[in-house]
Amino acid sequence: MMKASLKAKYSSDKNAAGATISVNAGNVKLRASMTDATFSNGPSLNGVALSLDKPGFFIVDYNLPKKDLRFQFMNTIRIAEKPINLTYIHFKNDNRTILDGTLVFDSTNKVSANHVVGSGNAKLKYTYLHGGVTTFEPSYDIAKDSWNFAISRKVYGDDVFKATYQTSSKALGLDWTKTSKHNGSFKISASFVMGEQLKMSNLSAESSWDFEMF
Repeated sequence: MMKASLKAKYSSDKNAAGATISVNAGNVKLRASMTDATFSNGPSLNGVALSLDKPGFFIVDYNLPKKDLRFQFMNTIRIAEKPINLTYIHFKNDNRTILDGTLVFDSTNKVSANHVVGSGNAKLKYTYLHGGVTTFEPSYDIAKDSWNFAISRKVYGDDVFKATYQTSSKALGLDWTKTSKHNGSFKISASFVMGEQLKMSNLSAESSWDFEMF
C-alpha cells in the first residue's frame, strides 16, 4: 500500500510546505519526503530525505543534500514487570548521540529521561494522565536548572488543547489541534513572552492531509 501526506504551515515569520510518500514493504516502511525548498528554485534535492522504518525497532533517515545519516533504534525491557522503553539516536555528520528512556508504571503514570552523550546535560519528565483526557507533564532541565510545564486536555471528542510554559525564558505556548479521519488535521499555535507585558512572539496555523494512493 502506498500513502501520501501533504502539510502546509503558515506563520507570522515564515511559511512552509512539505509532502511525504510512504510504501509498506512487508514489515518495514519506505518513505520519501520533500519540502517547499525542493521546488522553490526549480526541481532540486534540497529538502529531500529518505527513510527506512521498522516500527518499534529502528528508523534510518538519509538527508540527500546534506549527505547525513540519522540512526534510531528502539527496544523495550522489563524490570520488576514494568516496561522501560529505550531509544538510541545517532546523527552521523554532527557525531551526536541521544539516549532516551521511559519507565511506564501504569496506564496513567510514566517517567522519562533524555541525555545528549558528552553534554553533561539531562532532562527529566513525569507524565500523568488524569481521567483519560487531561495530561500533566512537568519536566526539569538539569543544565539550565529550570522547570518546564505542560498540560493538555481532549475537548470536543479528539480535539486537543495544550498549554506549555518554560520558566527559564518565560515563554508561554498555546496549541489547539483538531484531527479528522476525513478532513485531515489542523493546528493553531501561539507563542507569548511573559515579561512586564504579555507579548505575542509567533502565531501559526498548520494543516495536513493523508491519502491512500493504492
